[in-house]
Amino acid sequence: MATATDTTVDKAVLTEFLTRVGDNALILGHRVSEWCGHGPALEEDIALANVALDLIGQTQLWLGLAAEIEGKGRSADDLAFLRDGFDFRNLLLVERPNGDIGQTLMRQFLFDAWHLQMLNALKGSTDRRIAEIAEKASKEVAYHLERSRDLVIRLGDGTDESHHRMQAALDGLWAYTGEMFVGDAGDAALAAAGVAPHPESLKAGWDEIVAEALAEATLKKPADGYMHKGGKRGVHSEHLGFILTEMQFLQRAYPGATW
Repeated sequence: MATATDTTVDKAVLTEFLTRVGDNALILGHRVSEWCGHGPALEEDIALANVALDLIGQTQLWLGLAAEIEGKGRSADDLAFLRDGFDFRNLLLVERPNGDIGQTLMRQFLFDAWHLQMLNALKGSTDRRIAEIAEKASKEVAYHLERSRDLVIRLGDGTDESHHRMQAALDGLWAYTGEMFVGDAGDAALAAAGVAPHPESLKAGWDEIVAEALAEATLKKPADGYMHKGGKRGVHSEHLGFILTEMQFLQRAYPGATW
C-alpha cells in the first residue's frame, strides 16, 4: 500500500478530504458534548459524553494527518482553533442544534449510518495512514450506530409523545442528509486512486440501514426533496458561528495558551 506522503492524488485534494472528515467529527463531537451534565438520565449523560470523546479523538487523527500533508507547519489544534467558519468543511447536518434528546439522537443516527459506511470503505484505502485511522475509528463508530439506532427504534416505537418527537426530528433533519452523498472533482480523483469511496457509492448502504431502522421505529421516511448543501465547500449556517465562538474562545483570547 501507499504511504500517506507518496499518494498520486494532489496534496491539496487529499488535505481537503481529510479536513472534511476531521471537521465532521470535531463539530459533531462539540455538539454532543453540550449535553454533558444536562442529559435526561445519568446513563445517557455519560454515554453522550463518551461518544463526544470518541469523535474528538478521531478529530485529532484526521486533522493531524491533514496538517501533516498540507505541509504548512500547522497542527491539528491549529486547524481546530484558528480557522474561521468559511474554512470549515463539515456537513451542515452535524452543526444543527441539539434540540431535545430526540433530535440529538436522530441526528446522531442519520450521521452514524453514513459514517460507518464511509469508514468501512476507507479501511481498504490505498493510503496506509487513512486505512489505519479508519480501522480504529470504525470500531468506535460501530458502537455509536448500534446505540443510536437502538434508541431511535425504542423512542419511535414508544409512547405517543416519544413517537411524535422522533418523527418531528426526522422530518426536520431529513433535508440535511443529501449533502453526504454529493461528490465533486476531488472526490472523483480520490475514488479513481482508491484513496476514498465516491460519496454516491455510500447511498445504497445508508438507505438500507435507515429504512430498516425507521420501519422498526414505526417512523415514516420523509419524501426526498430539496436538500441543503454547502458545508463541504465552506458555506455554513449561522449555527457554526456560535459553535466556533465557544470552542475557539481560549485560543483567540490567549494565543498560544497551553495547559
